[in-house]
Amino acid sequence: MIKYLYPDYPTVYTSAKMVIISLAIMLFAGFVMSRITGKLKLPNVTAYIITGILIGPFGLNLIPESITKGSDFLPDIALAFIAFSTGEFFRIKTLKKNGAKVIIVTLFEALLASLLIFILTYYILGLNLAFSVVLAALASATAPASTVMTIRQTKAKGDFVETLLQVVALDDIVGLVSYSIAISIAVSSLSQTGLNGVTIIKPIIINIGVMALGGFFGWILKLFLAQKKSKDNRLIISIALILAFCGVCTALDVSPLLGCMSMSTVYINLTDNDKLFKQLNYFSPPILLLFFVRSGISFDLNALIHPSGAVGKTPLILIGVLYFLIRILGKYLGAFIGCHLIKKPAKVRNYLGLALIPQAGVAIGLAALGARTLGGEAGIALSTIILASSVLYELIGPACGKLSLYLSGSYSKKIEDLVEVSTTDNEGNPKTSLELLIERINAIQKEIPEHSISEEEQAFTSAAEEQYELINPYFRPGPVNRRHK
Repeated sequence: MIKYLYPDYPTVYTSAKMVIISLAIMLFAGFVMSRITGKLKLPNVTAYIITGILIGPFGLNLIPESITKGSDFLPDIALAFIAFSTGEFFRIKTLKKNGAKVIIVTLFEALLASLLIFILTYYILGLNLAFSVVLAALASATAPASTVMTIRQTKAKGDFVETLLQVVALDDIVGLVSYSIAISIAVSSLSQTGLNGVTIIKPIIINIGVMALGGFFGWILKLFLAQKKSKDNRLIISIALILAFCGVCTALDVSPLLGCMSMSTVYINLTDNDKLFKQLNYFSPPILLLFFVRSGISFDLNALIHPSGAVGKTPLILIGVLYFLIRILGKYLGAFIGCHLIKKPAKVRNYLGLALIPQAGVAIGLAALGARTLGGEAGIALSTIILASSVLYELIGPACGKLSLYLSGSYSKKIEDLVEVSTTDNEGNPKTSLELLIERINAIQKEIPEHSISEEEQAFTSAAEEQYELINPYFRPGPVNRRHK
């Protein structure tokens, strides 16, 4: 089918026409698929990956291979945005408020999953060290977007929800740190010198330097955005600094993940202003869509069935199924043990692990970087396993998240549990059932937002209005834009 879209293919391997049409196909197809999966209450990430598989070489083959290879920079940019957004939750005052208890739960649920996967791949299946340690590190990452969405939809609240949100805020940080250490060990094990004290300590020192450099960029970002004339260009400045930092890291051949996280951590603690994060979250969806669709296009269906010599004689489909099951076991047991150590109630301890099953954004991005670093069959195998399992995790994740909220008693479908109203009037007389029902309905209506515009869209629109007002002094933001005569 590709020859009808690109008549000169493969004579001309890359052209402006091919790039533009390919981007349009990826964006439009991803959007259409997200509408379909939305009806099934599935997250957008699932739609984008499926879209990539359908329009890729194992489907309609609409995207030339040269476009896929030429967009190798997408994982770096997508992960830079993801890592930058993670730093928003790393506020010092929040960490002090939560204390060490949440950190204990997070470490146990993240690292136990990694430990079990490493034991499975390296010791039981006999796969090589580089592949095993990177795959194990990826097992720690969680994609809680579907669970957070379920919390908002059900208006769940209580100790379980607070613990879940706190763990989720720290989980990706543990995943990023684990990956940075794991990829350093993997590269060292593949080198001629092998593993030794220097090869292990050196990457750690480099990552500390990258975090320091990222913190410096965060301080620069704060200085630029503090200037009054720069407020209308905050998106331009922030994106330029993020890309510049990624470029520096790429030139030094180091991962920008921890540095981007450090950049946003320094910025949020210096300013305590999350408006920039909302604007970036509203700006980044097209970039993330292209990244996930491209990941689906790169998905190697044949690799799932045939054994890969780089990781042993075991078929990837078996490794993938075992990874899928063992990671769930590790997450559940880790959350259970962590909650038990800090003496959380039984309802939190028993069901927290169910809400930590989903895995997508960070893991897929890290897998793409890991695949590029490992290269060859090992890289393909790593990316294939993570993509295949992520689709499955995102299919069962929302249901497991809702089940955990229900079993923990964090939400109820009974109207008397949704809002609290006084059962007596001003004179102390008990209210009738009808009066209580009317008050609860009125209270629920007050909680419904007047419009469906998200905070991210409001922040983005506000920045656009500031920019337009600077250019056109006659513009005044409001319900209707009027020009002064």
